[in-house]
Amino acid sequence: MATSSAFENHRIPEIPESMFYVPNFINDKEEADLLTAIPSNRWIQLQHRRLQTHPSSLSKSNTLLEAPLPPWLVEPIISKFRSLGLFSDSPHHSPNHVLINEYNPNEGIMPHEDGAAYHPIVATVSLSSALCLDIYEKNQDGDQAPVSSSPKWRVLQEPRSLLVTCGSAYTDTLHGISEIDIDEDLRPDTVANWTLLGDSKIFTENGGKNVRTTRISLTYRDVLKVSKLGARLLGRPRG
Repeated sequence: MATSSAFENHRIPEIPESMFYVPNFINDKEEADLLTAIPSNRWIQLQHRRLQTHPSSLSKSNTLLEAPLPPWLVEPIISKFRSLGLFSDSPHHSPNHVLINEYNPNEGIMPHEDGAAYHPIVATVSLSSALCLDIYEKNQDGDQAPVSSSPKWRVLQEPRSLLVTCGSAYTDTLHGISEIDIDEDLRPDTVANWTLLGDSKIFTENGGKNVRTTRISLTYRDVLKVSKLGARLLGRPRG
């Protein structure tokens, strides 16, 4: 991944290469505009969270019908990605798929990997609330299970922050979110990106705790297999 030298300063040092954390990636107004733009009629309710996919879900063969992302998911975020060199070496040179997850307190997701349907880079923008992302070493015997039931690292994601995962961090680790309402024991030796946080004092002054509220994440990826069927159905030229 070709990134700017300034972006290298955001690399999380403890985790296998490469994971980057950027606080205040977007500003307050941009966050508010994004939250307002999320359509209320696109949510799919799952057991432990709800989500929506843009421009559409992948098929059973992990194929995406070619269609543009909605403008509110493009600007200003993808322009900011380009300025950092993100997705510059992916097949489509830009993300073409966004997964939006909503997590209320006590909601989470089991350890998992993003998988082979995507180019090995994922960029996640967090909105509204902070929470800890648990990172696990992946068992290399092919069962895609964590080495231990306990996470090896924790990454604290603040509102308006960006987390980028690529390289061996993408292929050799799993990530999940614990179903809790308070992240506890937050300090420099328990949070891998502590020195990169925008405002660690908030958590220190709260006794090393983060009380979760509703958090929304925007996960940008480049789907490898794209069908031109969507473009043909819409009468667009096959560029």
